[in-house]
Order: sequence, then C-alpha cells, then structure tokens
Amino acid sequence: MKKTLLVAGLASMLSTTAMADNVGVSMALFDDNFLTVLRNGMTDYAATLDGVNVQVEDAGNDVGRQLDQVKNFIASGVDAIVVNPVDTSATQAISDAAAAANVPLVYVNREPVNVDTLPDSQAYVASNDIESGTLQTKEVCRLLKEAGKTEANILVIMGELSNQAAVVRTKDIHDVIATDECSFMKIVDEQTSNWQREQAANLMTNWLSSGVQFDAVIANNDESAVGAIQSMKAAGVGMADVVVAGIDATQDALAAMAAGDLDVTVFQDAAGQGQGALDAALKLAKGEAVEQKVYIPFQLVTPDNMQEFMAKN
Repeated sequence: MKKTLLVAGLASMLSTTAMADNVGVSMALFDDNFLTVLRNGMTDYAATLDGVNVQVEDAGNDVGRQLDQVKNFIASGVDAIVVNPVDTSATQAISDAAAAANVPLVYVNREPVNVDTLPDSQAYVASNDIESGTLQTKEVCRLLKEAGKTEANILVIMGELSNQAAVVRTKDIHDVIATDECSFMKIVDEQTSNWQREQAANLMTNWLSSGVQFDAVIANNDESAVGAIQSMKAAGVGMADVVVAGIDATQDALAAMAAGDLDVTVFQDAAGQGQGALDAALKLAKGEAVEQKVYIPFQLVTPDNMQEFMAKN
C-alpha cells in the first residue's frame, strides 16, 4: 500500500549507509534558478557519501531528450535513476522503461502523472503544491484586507501549463478566492510565463500597455514574480501600491523582498528535495523499501521572517 510521509527535514529522513552506487540524474532544465539549487543540493550531498557517483544530464526542456537520457542511463548500467520531469504528463514512458529494466527510479520536485500507480521500485520526492498556492493566496488576501480593499483585481502568472505544479498552484489561487473570506478578490487575467523571468516581464509589460487595472500579482514561482516586478518598476509603478507574491524563496526573490518589492513568497526546500531523492534512490538500489510519496512542507515567507530563509535557497 502506498503511503505519504510528511517530513520537516530530509537529512535524517532516509538513512543511507556508505556503498558503491552509480546514479543517473536527468534534470528538466539546467537554466533555472530553483532547479539549480535542487541539482546542487543533490550533487553536494553525493560528495559527502562514500562510493556514490552521480551523473547529471540536462534535458533542455525536451521530453524526447529526457526519455533518451533515461534509456542511456539504463544501458550504461546505473544502479538507480532520478528524474526531474520536463513534462509531468509524459512520465509513464519513463516509468515503463525503468521498470522493464528493473532499475529503481525516483521522481523529484515535479509530480508525475502516474504517481498513484508507481511500482514498488519507484518513488516521488517533492512538496505538496496544494500548500504553496494556498499559503501565498491567503497571505495576499490578508494584505489586501489590511490595506482596506473591499474589491481587488488580481493578475495571475502561471508556470508551464504541462507541469502539474503550475496546474495545482493556479487551482489553489482560484480555490482561495472562491472562499467567503477572500471573495472580494477577482482574477482579471491569467497567462503563462513558462516559469521564466523574461517571459513574465514581457507579460507584465503587455498588461501595463493595455491599461489593465490590478491590485495584486500572484505568480506560480519567484522567477515570474521578479520578472513582473522588473517591468512594473521600469514603468514607474509604485510597488507600495501593489501586492506581489511568488513561490520558492530564491535568493533573487528574497533580495526583492528586502528591497520592499516582493510581499510574499513560499519556501520550497530545493536542496532538501535533492538530498531526499538521492537517499530514496540509494535505498531502492539496495532493495530496501521507501515511502513512495515524500512531501516536504512549504513555509510562508514574509518580510517579518525572511531572515530565516536568506541562506537556504
């Protein structure tokens, strides 16, 4: 029976004894701030383990390339594979390839579409995105109320539409706004930036040029929030007059918060997810059972507590 495990820290979550293991890692994209922290967390942790070799490949946001990388890992005889999926709706083929070769597989950060039917030799390590979008939107609601707003227009910047995290986080926003407490908020537009800062900046420029009136911007990730902030500041928008929220608590986001531009973010433990995924992969390679869903709690970050997170992501 599949279980869900909630943990606060991953260093002690899955104890792994020193052993000789080769682990292939396919990351969706190297050129992403959050995923870079995740990847570095995994490789830095591997360097502390005796006899553990990690080979990390960049899928370049290409589904076919990622599947080829997994097949190449299998052909090279790795003991386990870790995958940060390019497209969470296209993971069944990856699972099937690993299962057919009897190679343990761990998905990290992005929830595979087949998460509820993973075989015993596969697992998923991430954070529960229902928490992230809910936390950020409730805080935006609170701040707008605190500012005396009885009606508020909201712009939503979504991540990649093929990514489960973007779908869930956006649904979270809608669900919170549907509550009586936050029903004074109204989404006037929502579009995707594909997690990218530059695309979010262009999106915000277009909104400003079209004269859209808004009181808050809720972004699925920090890169998008930072991009929106850059365009607003370039256009002379007073950042004290708009509430901006992101997710991840990256270093750039915290710098924007320190500058008074970003109001809300949500800490997602990137390095911890990387460590937990590697731990799970190593245990599966030894034939040991692991929890198939490992969730690391999100944490709300505001100017009041941001100092606690300055050195984490």
